[in-house]
Amino acid sequence: MRKPSSSDSENQTTWLILLGFRELQHLRFLPFTLFLAVYVVTVGGNALIVLAVASSRTLHTPMYFFLCHFSLLEIGYTSNITPQLLRSILEGRAAISLAGCLLQFYMFASLAAAECLLLSAMSYDRYLAICRPLHYPALMSTWWCGCLAAGAWLGGFSFSAFTLALAAPLPLCPGCREIDHYFCDFAPVVGLFCGDVGVLWGAGVSISGFLTVAPFLLIVTSYAFILRTVLRIPAGRGRQKAFSTCSSHLSVVGVFYGTLIVVYVAPTDHMAPLLRKAFSVLYTVFTPMANPIIYSLKNQEVKGALHRLWQQLIPGQLSTSSWIPA
Repeated sequence: MRKPSSSDSENQTTWLILLGFRELQHLRFLPFTLFLAVYVVTVGGNALIVLAVASSRTLHTPMYFFLCHFSLLEIGYTSNITPQLLRSILEGRAAISLAGCLLQFYMFASLAAAECLLLSAMSYDRYLAICRPLHYPALMSTWWCGCLAAGAWLGGFSFSAFTLALAAPLPLCPGCREIDHYFCDFAPVVGLFCGDVGVLWGAGVSISGFLTVAPFLLIVTSYAFILRTVLRIPAGRGRQKAFSTCSSHLSVVGVFYGTLIVVYVAPTDHMAPLLRKAFSVLYTVFTPMANPIIYSLKNQEVKGALHRLWQQLIPGQLSTSSWIPA
């Protein structure tokens, strides 16, 4: 009996084609350079935030503990998609196995859901710090911080696994295996399957809606209480400090949910495929870069920690690094 060769096993694998930005093939070098630069800044900036918080004892607080987890989520989020995008730009299209496509979708959905849950935990932390400052150390203990962070990670990956499990028994549609996108998003993945996909659609929309709307409502509620408490503080340094501790987080929330609303809530059926993919780039490529930029520009404690980290990494530049604002 003939043993199965590697080509036989390859033929048994279902391969898909991600068309990517085929409309921009004549500008191949420009988008590749842009997305590569954004990817390097995103990974490097978020990694620097993690290192700065870990190396500075003054930042060993719940707020920055959550910020470190958010930065790690952003690194994983963009690393799951951007390398595939860069490859499709260079090659004109990118081949990916069905298993690889489903894995990419699972990681994308899980990390995005975990980010929503973590943003709500960060808003709850700010609520306790400003509205209940006397009880804050007891309510936001190290153990509780760990539980909230672990719950965000586990919640995101568990709910997304349920959606993926519903697709397992469905048969693939015969015919074309091309996906007019640069990564395996929910709609293109569902479009690969035939049979009763209504349950998959319903479950996916319901779960993603719950994991997006519920944390958003918690964030809005937390900041409503924060605003009420801050307005009761006499105008001056105390009110300004209370606002400054929330401004960075509010900016990240605005960028994150703003891009999600543009892509998934606003009607895009009438849009050209290139425009829909361009909107998707906002939250998959550019939004993860906003986190380190916002915190490095708006948060004085993070800026000071980055300044000290720079001095530790490059001791010989102590005199020349004094220009970095602390």
